[in-house]
Amino acid sequence: MKLIEAIETHSARLEEAGVSFGHGTDNAFDEAAWLLQWALGLPPDALDEHAERELTGDEAAAITALIARRIATRQPAAYLTREAWLQGVPFYVDERAIVPRSFIAELLADLDGNGTLDAWLGEHTYRVLDLCTGNGSLAVLAAMAYPDITLDAADLSADALAVARINVERHGLAERIAVIESDGLRSLRGPYDLILCNPPYVNAAAMAALPAEYRAEPALALAGGEDGMDFIRTLLRDAPACMTEHAVLVLEIGNEREHFERAFPTLEVAWLETSAGDDQVLLITRQALTPAPAAAASTR
Repeated sequence: MKLIEAIETHSARLEEAGVSFGHGTDNAFDEAAWLLQWALGLPPDALDEHAERELTGDEAAAITALIARRIATRQPAAYLTREAWLQGVPFYVDERAIVPRSFIAELLADLDGNGTLDAWLGEHTYRVLDLCTGNGSLAVLAAMAYPDITLDAADLSADALAVARINVERHGLAERIAVIESDGLRSLRGPYDLILCNPPYVNAAAMAALPAEYRAEPALALAGGEDGMDFIRTLLRDAPACMTEHAVLVLEIGNEREHFERAFPTLEVAWLETSAGDDQVLLITRQALTPAPAAAASTR
């Protein structure tokens, strides 16, 4: 059997089993291609070159077993491979941290060109915070894109930070990225010129309906309370004290725009365009947060 034929066969198996995607791929074919190429020791972008490769019996058996494990465990593929790719950069990941997939990464990839964030960043941007860093991917991407900055990569989870340290060291950035355990901003001094944050923002109803693949991830990194805004309320209240005069906060809120605008109806924000649209990531200046906005009393 050729590689492309095996991908088509196992893609159908994934589809029939009803697995959920969203941790690096969004469809069965791409998921099968990723897993099969990983099993064969091939890079994830090598399909065109190797599509006609004939598989040995041992390779076919290993691939069949891997797909069976993906179906039986309902774990994200990245937990099986111990690797995830974001903006073309590989990151180690395991069950201690959520699989990296933040749309903020797209904005960071543009920092060295005519990127979306350029209007707010410049020579004054030296100190950056990646809050809720998880496996450290956003901190690493920011350091790669913006070589003059130093970063703090902070998270409440000691387990997640252990994963972040692996990635910081893997990419040779230990001298520029400090990995810090902190409950929100409590253990961070600042002041920062830029804060990046992909926080727990999933509302309670959405958490209850998550597919098994998402439930395999640490709930601490996902659950944002009844309306998804629990962490964000505290962050917006405390952030100005940790920001320089011209600092900005880039915040990902996923599909929670309605809850965000209900919680902060008077807050002036800039919605940033990503591949997911213009309602997933927003930017807030320090001036907009001073004085900190009052969250709506209702959390409906």
